[in-house]
Amino acid sequence: MADDLPDKAPPGIDPSTPTFARVYDYFLGGKDNFAADREVADMVLQLVPEAPVVAKGNRVAIERAVTYMAAELGIDQFVDIGSGLPTASNVHQFARAANPHARVVYVDNDPIVLAHGRALLTETGVATFIQGDLYEPEKIFTDPALTALLDLSRPVGIVLAAIIHHVPDDRDPAGVVRGLLPFLAPGSHVMLTHLHDSGNDPRVEEAKRILQAGLGGSCFRHSSEIERFMAGLTILEPGVAHVTEWRPDGPAGPLEHPLHTQMAAVMGRKE
Repeated sequence: MADDLPDKAPPGIDPSTPTFARVYDYFLGGKDNFAADREVADMVLQLVPEAPVVAKGNRVAIERAVTYMAAELGIDQFVDIGSGLPTASNVHQFARAANPHARVVYVDNDPIVLAHGRALLTETGVATFIQGDLYEPEKIFTDPALTALLDLSRPVGIVLAAIIHHVPDDRDPAGVVRGLLPFLAPGSHVMLTHLHDSGNDPRVEEAKRILQAGLGGSCFRHSSEIERFMAGLTILEPGVAHVTEWRPDGPAGPLEHPLHTQMAAVMGRKE
């Protein structure tokens, strides 16, 4: 990983406080991160050098899910909540490769993500970026920029990639997901990826501790817990699966790397 990245932050941004979005950006080889983010990331990398493989596997699962919704289900509008910093490939690019009419609203509550997203991802009639909080779904779905681009009387694809594992148990993650459903038309789909507790690897246990201490909470949960977050939705095959095994258009494939077991994906349909 590069250690010579600039640390000049935009006004109102505290570069001394790490955020998951910027740590994730660092894992993906991005440049929108600061020394505090790299310090947390490097501690994880010392224990689990394969951590970027997990981050990249997550992006592959997002691409697979969005492509499936756009190409196979005919969904042409998406909301990516907790989208994080722009990467080389983003949801509107995945969606429009499969459906040229697709439109995407990106949502995040991190000011630096918002600044970068608006600069790099906003495209008139195609994609927009709004500030929003997962805990306040009504504000997201009534935002004028969202309602100007999307028709909520029609099915929408919701992307919750690597965000619900930041919702602690005392804030009811299942209830947070359930709170989105009243705003979605029948036929809408929700795609979720989540850190997965797949065993007792001591390296991973220590990585969990570092993430908890440095980022204020990243919950690794068992597949049965992740499945409960989809209550109210019909879960599509193959259910909760490791990100490299999750293939809604065919049978599960082999794991590309053992550390992929630390991230799981699932999709559900609103009837």
